[in-house]
Amino acid sequence: MDTDKLSSGTCAISRGLALVGDAWSALILRDASLGMTQFDQFRTSLGIAPNILSRRLKALTEAGVLEKRRYSERPPRDEYVLTQAGRDFLPILAAMGEWGRRYNGGGRALSHLVDDRTGQPIDAVVVDGNTGKPLRDTPMHLVMPTV
Repeated sequence: MDTDKLSSGTCAISRGLALVGDAWSALILRDASLGMTQFDQFRTSLGIAPNILSRRLKALTEAGVLEKRRYSERPPRDEYVLTQAGRDFLPILAAMGEWGRRYNGGGRALSHLVDDRTGQPIDAVVVDGNTGKPLRDTPMHLVMPTV
């Protein structure tokens, strides 16, 4: 897949996928939203090879979705924390999770969103910002710009 071509195209979906479109990246962002920040935490949680994790963390940092911060000088150790762009991705993960529960719902869900203020579970629904109506209840189709 040519991520350079995807990231510079006119389609916002392809540009988004160029940044976080592989499963490892999405799962790293999921784990970061659960409070994981350290390389070994991600590696243990995901069972990912260290070289793949290093590449994904570098790409997510370069994309501005994670921020790399030094937390120890000796030995040198860094942590990875969500940026605003990373936090803005959480509703997308929530929508993916809801879709997965609906169409591939075997087994118990291990994670779910809760409202920080109330502690109540959040039922993630993507809505039209103009009408407030759930998109899944709205007849629609995607339109590509003509070039």
